[in-house]
Amino acid sequence: MRRPLPNVLSIALMLAAAGLLLSPSASSAQSGSGTRSNVVRGGVAYASRDDAMQFADEVAARRNLDRDQVRATIGAARMLPNVPRLMLPAPTGTPKNWAIYRSRFIDPVRIAAGVRFWRNNADTLARAEAEYGVPPEIIVGIVGVETIYGRNMGNFRVIDALATLAFDFPQAHPRAAERQAFFRSELESFLGIESRTAGDPMAPVGSYAGAMGMPQFMPSSIAKYAVDFDGDGRIDLVNDAADVIGSVANYFKAFGWKPGVPPIFPVRFDIARLQKAVLLAPDIVPTFSADSFVAGGAVLDGDALRYPGLLALVELQNGDDPPSYVAGTKNFYVITRYNWSSYYAMSVIELGREVRAAIEQ
Repeated sequence: MRRPLPNVLSIALMLAAAGLLLSPSASSAQSGSGTRSNVVRGGVAYASRDDAMQFADEVAARRNLDRDQVRATIGAARMLPNVPRLMLPAPTGTPKNWAIYRSRFIDPVRIAAGVRFWRNNADTLARAEAEYGVPPEIIVGIVGVETIYGRNMGNFRVIDALATLAFDFPQAHPRAAERQAFFRSELESFLGIESRTAGDPMAPVGSYAGAMGMPQFMPSSIAKYAVDFDGDGRIDLVNDAADVIGSVANYFKAFGWKPGVPPIFPVRFDIARLQKAVLLAPDIVPTFSADSFVAGGAVLDGDALRYPGLLALVELQNGDDPPSYVAGTKNFYVITRYNWSSYYAMSVIELGREVRAAIEQ
């Protein structure tokens, strides 16, 4: 039975901060696995920044936290000089290439690791599907794309990454104000979580954006969606595959996953009737019934023609080669709520399919 987050999360994060939740396989993994020996070190501390200290005071007041402790924690965070650059989008005009993007995630190493993960956790994956409606291949695809099943969980101190993006987000970013506000909210969420632990808030490590664990949850996602799926009294997203599987499934259910609905259907075009601009106008938001999709020049077959929900035309560019297209359902859109990229969603889908095919051979 899953327990409420406030009762269990503090225990897991306290143990993680003490290094007690790193399994031998995780602690001996390649650089970037999140071990203490290869943590990226920051530069100047934020203790001297008036804006950071004002934010600390505001967080302490909003969350009824110890003011001195919050100021000390944020003050000890260090600016990571390379992180703001990593947040900038690719230069305008840089061609996207689905084939190249796909090759980064669909490879023999990741597929073999996915097969082991699935076989080792088959019962838990089946239970998650029964409870949340999310099929195993989607969960396996997510964990594989995110961290290769825990091999690469990041090596940036979370407090440093979040503070850097909260106070030094690159102003050249086209959505700088919105994104900086997001990371300030995530920093506040992280501080709220850490306030319930006796661990060291300097210890947790993750991605350069502050995501943590096998599923790379941001702090707010941990607070909202992480579950104790094996009922052991704690939530551990670093080593406990059951908690990882349940938490990912819970995330998708919360965003509206529809059980039994495929995320994509194949699509072709009737060039004589094609209104591609109309079909692409809503981007990946499901907008068209199957009939209106076909009326716009899309060609669907079989189950897609009988699909009662709404569809979106998803375009995947291939550099100088012709784009690839699929018809995306609501579930495709739900996958993009994990990472707002149709290329990412397709990688999750295809990795999961490849792993399932290998399992069924």
